[in-house]
Amino acid sequence: MAQAEIRQYEATASSTDTFGRVLCSARNHHFIVDGPEQNGCPGEAITPAELFLSGVACCGVELIQVLAKSASLPLRGISVKIHGFMDRSKPVRPDVSLFNSVRLQFRMKGITDAGAKQLVEAFKGR
Repeated sequence: MAQAEIRQYEATASSTDTFGRVLCSARNHHFIVDGPEQNGCPGEAITPAELFLSGVACCGVELIQVLAKSASLPLRGISVKIHGFMDRSKPVRPDVSLFNSVRLQFRMKGITDAGAKQLVEAFKGR
């Protein structure tokens, strides 16, 4: 079966009775996100920035697995560590909050260094 060319995703976010706490939903999954303490929010649950970075890291794990399988590479495991750095005194753009830099570190099991580099390059090309 051919992969669908068009994919659609939807999520919602709603305020709660606690200032800075947000109820998020995607399909039948629900979770809480807190704004950071620096904004006067609870900061107890995952923050929007951490959620964004987690999404990128998840994409890296899943896509590397798919790429390894399609290339018949013997990947046995993968983890991705992501670090986002934001310096509010040196904004990338003055009109929005952006990370000044984001770094990903891939760790793979069961694959050669050359195979791992091939997969990371394929990931970066997607």
